[in-house]
Amino acid sequence: MALDKATIQKLAVHLDEAEMQCKEVIKITDDHPDMDWDDAYAVQDALRAIKTSRGVRITGLKMGLTSHAKMKQMGVVDPVRGFLTDYGVLADGGECDTSSLIHPKVEAEIAFVTKKPLKGPGCHIGAVLAATDFVLPGLEIIDSRYKDFKFDLKSVVADNTSAARYVVGGSARSALGIDLKNLGVVMEKNGEVVATAAGSAVLGHPAQSVAMLANMLGARGEEIPAGTLILTGGVTEAVAVGKGDNITVRYQHLGSLSLRFV
Repeated sequence: MALDKATIQKLAVHLDEAEMQCKEVIKITDDHPDMDWDDAYAVQDALRAIKTSRGVRITGLKMGLTSHAKMKQMGVVDPVRGFLTDYGVLADGGECDTSSLIHPKVEAEIAFVTKKPLKGPGCHIGAVLAATDFVLPGLEIIDSRYKDFKFDLKSVVADNTSAARYVVGGSARSALGIDLKNLGVVMEKNGEVVATAAGSAVLGHPAQSVAMLANMLGARGEEIPAGTLILTGGVTEAVAVGKGDNITVRYQHLGSLSLRFV
């Protein structure tokens, strides 16, 4: 690690204040170009501790950068991970207050909920499917705190991978008997189709995202507990939204969900 504990804590406070005060900041690697991946996750860990210390409840985990093409483009071999919060939960069919966000974008995702713990190393798709209670549609609203949505990956890891709000809804189904790899997804914005995708957009199979998360946590001596909600990463591109927009996402076998931006 290149950063000391005091600097890591200072950066976590800085990013937490940016989110809570809804203000843009410059990516933190501008002032700390030597920051490494351990530093980035240490800042995220400190950010999580700040939030839980004031009563925020962690409601799940999330993966990002789960497209093989995007990983190759960005020069990384693993996706990135973050956490979900209780204040980020929105209701299916409900509203999202844009005044509390800086520059929101939406991604359609396939969510997993575990019934058994998962731990790496060596976690694989089969183990994930066996440990999955059910899958359901998800919609993540990402909102980087960095000015003009410009950042590098270490900065975005520190910023909890741009986590902001999320919705789960539709129909909860067993992962068994559903072709998650070829499951079709259609996103509409104000009644017009803006993105289409299949489950294979996420690392070839969305369960692979959960397996990679288990292996990433296993390297730290941690596991995915039973009962954990996991957003596996965007199957669609991120679509910008603003006040007055309506988003509806339809999922093959899993129903649909919607959200209004006010």
